[in-house]
Amino acid sequence: MSTQGYEDELRSEREYVADLYARLDAERVRVKARHKAALLGTGGTALERDDEVRAMGREAKRLDVADNGLCFGRLDTQQGERLYIGRLGLFDEDDDYRPVLQDWRAPASRPFYVATGANPEGMRRRRQFHTRGRRIVEFTDEDLGRPGDDASGDAALLAAVNAPRGEGMRDIVATIQSEQDEIIRLDNPGVLVIEGGPGTGKTVVALHRVAYLLYTQRERMERHGVLVVGPNPAFLNHISRVLPSLGESDVVFVTPGDYVPGLRVTAEDTPEAARVKGSLAIVGVLKAAIADRQQVPEEPIPIELSGITLRIDASVAEWAIEEARAADLPHNEARDVFTDIITYVLTERALGRLTKGWLSRSDKEEWESQRRHLTKQLAENERFTDALNALWPMLTPQSLLQPLYESKARLGRAGADPALYRAQGDAWTVSDVPLLDELVDLLGRDKTADRAAAAVAARTQREAAEYAEAVMGMLEMDREEISDDFSLLAKDVVNAMSLAERQDEVDTRDLAERAAADRDWTYRHVVVDEAQELSEMDWRVLMRRCPNRSFTIVGDLAQRRSVYGATTWGEMLKPYAADRWAYRSLTVNYRTPAEIMAVAASLLAEFAPGVQPPDSVRASGVAPWSRKVTADELPGAIEEFVRDEAGREGTSVVIGPPGTPGTVPASETKGLEFDAVLVVDPDRILADGPRGAAELTWR
Repeated sequence: MSTQGYEDELRSEREYVADLYARLDAERVRVKARHKAALLGTGGTALERDDEVRAMGREAKRLDVADNGLCFGRLDTQQGERLYIGRLGLFDEDDDYRPVLQDWRAPASRPFYVATGANPEGMRRRRQFHTRGRRIVEFTDEDLGRPGDDASGDAALLAAVNAPRGEGMRDIVATIQSEQDEIIRLDNPGVLVIEGGPGTGKTVVALHRVAYLLYTQRERMERHGVLVVGPNPAFLNHISRVLPSLGESDVVFVTPGDYVPGLRVTAEDTPEAARVKGSLAIVGVLKAAIADRQQVPEEPIPIELSGITLRIDASVAEWAIEEARAADLPHNEARDVFTDIITYVLTERALGRLTKGWLSRSDKEEWESQRRHLTKQLAENERFTDALNALWPMLTPQSLLQPLYESKARLGRAGADPALYRAQGDAWTVSDVPLLDELVDLLGRDKTADRAAAAVAARTQREAAEYAEAVMGMLEMDREEISDDFSLLAKDVVNAMSLAERQDEVDTRDLAERAAADRDWTYRHVVVDEAQELSEMDWRVLMRRCPNRSFTIVGDLAQRRSVYGATTWGEMLKPYAADRWAYRSLTVNYRTPAEIMAVAASLLAEFAPGVQPPDSVRASGVAPWSRKVTADELPGAIEEFVRDEAGREGTSVVIGPPGTPGTVPASETKGLEFDAVLVVDPDRILADGPRGAAELTWR
């Protein structure tokens, strides 16, 4: 193309993209108007308005992400058609909703990522735009369909991978490669495992797969959302911008320490305690610990009832425990069965002594009337309630686990490893969280609290109805005196109950906020990053969160450092999705320079000789260096590195063994990317247990 031809094409493309932005702005105005109308409550029921508020809120967020790089490319078909590719889809309403911009996830956009000279996918040319803000700076063209020409956008790709890292992970919609695209669009309804070494883009591919699933299965997924699990808060902060930048906000980000809403992790387990807690065998310990709290009295417990003394003895308690356990209910729910048996025995004994034979069982109506009277007395008897609490206490996960950890005797009776003992039982660790979550199901709900909450809700509803009746009466009395504006409001009040409904508090939180606060929320899809680190108990938690077993699992077995993590994907998935999982690997390193990978590969060969390191697509021209310093010189050397990097673009980090001043532990940088890394005292990192080499290799 001549210089003048290029300038003419560039001007034309700029005009086209400017028109796209004009359409986007107009759509934003329309959506915001509908959102405002829904917030003001004009028309429909409260539930319908609530749905409209959330739908328009999601749409507004989707449209707000596209100011930078709305359109990043064009495909020219062999038939002469032009398809513009971008972050979202736009349509011409005046031309039968003809697409003027294809969403990158749409099937029509796929050739943009996979077409080559040898396999052009029906395309003649691929054009990639380089933009700044809303303006196209330049474009590059690739002619497709020529035998032997396998060009695939290397210029755009290398520009992206050579760019300095920012504060967070960027999306790759403009530079997705064929290997990545195949995984993103894979039609697999079950579990997909994506494995790859550092720099292969497995995390960002998994996130783009989520965006693709939300696009292609919107109706199925939008009411349940997606859960993304990462190793630490820094990692989640690093990746949290990718999905919003792609217009997706119905996503909850958590670490393994966040499975139980409201719980605060404040301590760290010993490796042995973490290993014990991570094993499925701990479930048996928890069940035994619950059974240990279901007790028979050492001495009969006297209960005063209608002037006579009754006793709860060991035989009665044993019978009640046997019946309650046979009901196969969670502990707190089975307490009703336990209580019923104890109540039955005591009232039977009381009736026999109180009537002294003048009332027989044959007089069923009178007998049951007397029993109900005695049962009511028992329910109000504090001594009886105290006895129930001692023999079959209502428990929370915390109130079971804390005293268990603090008592060697309790641990022994539950068959637990002594490594679980600690003086402060409620100093919760990450390894405790799956156990606390397990106990939610083993213990069940406290029905007493549920009944109290239901009573409060009923009282509130009655008060709202009474208020509504009063307002309706006022409206009827003052019909002729109220203003025209107030008359319009009165028309919206149909009856007392509809007004009462409007008094109810409407949950205006978006899906992600509601899901994050609800332990019982189930997700349509779950993404697990650094999955090789999760324990068997972690997987039990996550499988409960996604009953349909739709997962994207990202990891690298060679990087495992935890004492309880996965050794093979098949063994880890066998209890949950033995025949419903697929495996894909990423083999190309898009981020780590060849110079760094050469050093990492030599170390990898020592501790994982069967693992093939990924091939790097770029070289930095800067070789890694090492330097020996004394303990006194170390602080100055670190300061020198930090000072030198401060004036350069990109990000840097100083990594060292835990407790080393001026450094960050390697475990806290898992999954993150940096332009420059200084590793302090690598020998100590290598010596830090059997997984020290995994820490060092991938940093």
